[in-house]
Amino acid sequence: MRICIDMDEVMVDNYQRYHQLFEEQQGRKIDPKEYYGKRIYDLPGIESMRDELRNPGFFRDLPVMKDAREVVSELYEHYEVYVVTAATEFKHSFTDKWEWLEEHMPFIHWERIVFCGNKSIVHGDYMIDDKVSNLRTFNGTGLLFTASHNVHDTGYHRVANWLEVRDFFRQERAAEQASEG
Repeated sequence: MRICIDMDEVMVDNYQRYHQLFEEQQGRKIDPKEYYGKRIYDLPGIESMRDELRNPGFFRDLPVMKDAREVVSELYEHYEVYVVTAATEFKHSFTDKWEWLEEHMPFIHWERIVFCGNKSIVHGDYMIDDKVSNLRTFNGTGLLFTASHNVHDTGYHRVANWLEVRDFFRQERAAEQASEG
């Protein structure tokens, strides 16, 4: 079984950096309630925050999402896991994301890393992503990883964190084993 996993806002916690940039640009801390239901950089007056994504190093030093390393490692042992990330919109993100994966997910073989622009070319059994637009064009089952911008989206199995991802696939594996036995 092939599982495709997104990076940004799924394996990688971008929000700490977004909050830091907001504070630098606005001179105050932001409450996540202010961008509930939308992207933080869509708030009025901070459109320039998105420009920061073009800078070398933006994607390099972001923290790992809680429990992601352990759960991705567990999935990697049992399934054909691919990291699938949009990396062509911001030219420096390619190197940043490669180095991030080397540091935080060194068990993922380079042949299992897909850098792309449009994820509609990706095929598999499952895709874990925070963007409905990516899940909509996916040929398998989409798991919507909860993020502020997708809280109102429906139509996909939702996972709020990596422990829920682990539980989902443990249940899938148990069901598969039961049907074989």
